Amino acid sequence: MYDPAAEEGGGGPVMSKMKTTHKKRSIIKKERLIRIGDFLDERLNSDFRRRHYEAPLLEGRPRELVWYRIPIPEGTTGDGSEYHIYLKRGTNKNLCVFLSGGGVAWNEYTAARPTTGGKVAAGLPNYYWNNLRPFTQVYNIHQGMMQIGNLDNPFHDWNIVVITYATGDMHIGDADFPYTAEDGSEQILRFHGYRNFLAAMERAVKYFRKPRRLLIAGDSAGGFAVPALTPEILNTYYPGCEKVTVLSDSAQLLYRRWRSTARNVWKARPQFWEPLRGNNITLDWYRALYREMGEKLQYLYAGSPRDHLLSAYYNDVVNNEFRSDRAALEHFEKQMRSMVLQLKEVTPSFGVFVYPWRSPLHGGGTLHTAVRHPQFYLPTPDGVSMARWLGDAVEGRVYDANLDLLSIRERK
Repeated sequence: MYDPAAEEGGGGPVMSKMKTTHKKRSIIKKERLIRIGDFLDERLNSDFRRRHYEAPLLEGRPRELVWYRIPIPEGTTGDGSEYHIYLKRGTNKNLCVFLSGGGVAWNEYTAARPTTGGKVAAGLPNYYWNNLRPFTQVYNIHQGMMQIGNLDNPFHDWNIVVITYATGDMHIGDADFPYTAEDGSEQILRFHGYRNFLAAMERAVKYFRKPRRLLIAGDSAGGFAVPALTPEILNTYYPGCEKVTVLSDSAQLLYRRWRSTARNVWKARPQFWEPLRGNNITLDWYRALYREMGEKLQYLYAGSPRDHLLSAYYNDVVNNEFRSDRAALEHFEKQMRSMVLQLKEVTPSFGVFVYPWRSPLHGGGTLHTAVRHPQFYLPTPDGVSMARWLGDAVEGRVYDANLDLLSIRERK
C-alpha cells in the first residue's frame, strides 16, 4: 500500500513502531548491563574484603618489601568516604612518590556521573572514581613498577608512597562542589585532592626523610598533576634531594577552560591555575616547572598514540559524546605528536616513551597508562621495555623510545 509519509522519509506508522521497539530494546539492554556491571562491581569488592586481599594496616614500623595501607582520617574521597594511601619500605634509600589516576570532573554534568561498574559495562558516560574500592588495590600496588619480588622491576627494592585519588580534581582541588545527581538528588562532590596530597606527604616524610634518588611519577589524572605538585614536594618536603626525575604517564586532554576549571570549580590555589594559558594543562604546568627548576630535574613523558580513554574524554569535550571513535583516535594521535614536539621545546632533554599496545576491548584504540600494568615489562618495537627505559632514566640515562610511532625521529 502506498504510504506518502514513507516517501517523504517519515517512515509512517510501521517505521515509527519499529523505531520505538528498537529504542525500548536498547534501553532494556543497557539496564541489564548496568545491573550486571553493578553486581560484578559489588561482588569483586566483597570478595576482596572476605579474602583479606587488602593490604594490611600499618601499625608501628613497616617491614621491608611489604605493602601497607595507611588511613588518613583528615582526608576524604569525592563522595565523603574514607581515604587511605599505600606505602612500601624498600631496601635502599631511593623513593618514589606516586600520584594515582582515576578520572576528572570539570563541571556539574561530569560531577553527576562518577564511575560505576554498571556504567562501564553499559558504555554510559562515567568520568571519575568517587571512592576507593578494594579491588582497585590490584591496580594500585601489585602491577607494573609496583610489583614486589620481580627482579625485572628496577623499583622492586625502592621505597614507594602511592597517593591514591578519588576526587576528580587532578589532586589540586580544595572545595565542596554541589551538583544535582542523575536521580535528581542534591549531592556534594568533595574536591579535596590537594588536602589529601598534603596529608599524604606528611606521612611520606615521616617514614622517608632523605632519599638518595627521588622519582615523582603519576598516571592518568596523577600524571597531569606531576608537574603541578613537584615544586611543593621538592621545596617543602625534600629540598635536599639533588637526583630527581619526574614522569607523567598518559596526561593529554585538550580543553580551553582548564584555567577557569582549576580556579572556579576546583578552587585550586593560584600557583596551580595562574600558569594555565592554553588548552594543554600538562604542557602549561611543565613549562612553569621548567622555569622554576630548569635542568635540576630529569623530565619524562610516556603515552600511547591512540589512547582509547583520553580520546573518549576529548570527544566528549568537543562533541558531547563520551566514546572513542576513529576520528577521535586520529585527532588524539595528531595532538600527541604536537605535544611531544612542544615538550621537546620546553627542554630538548625531555625523555619520551611511546608504547604501542592495543586495548583489546576498545576497537582500534591503544592502552591507557602502562607504568602500573603488566605491559610495563613488555619489549616495544625498538626492543626497549618501559621498565628498562624508566630504570635507565632514574640512573641518569635519559633517552627516547619509539618516537617513530608518531613519525618523529628518535633521539638516542
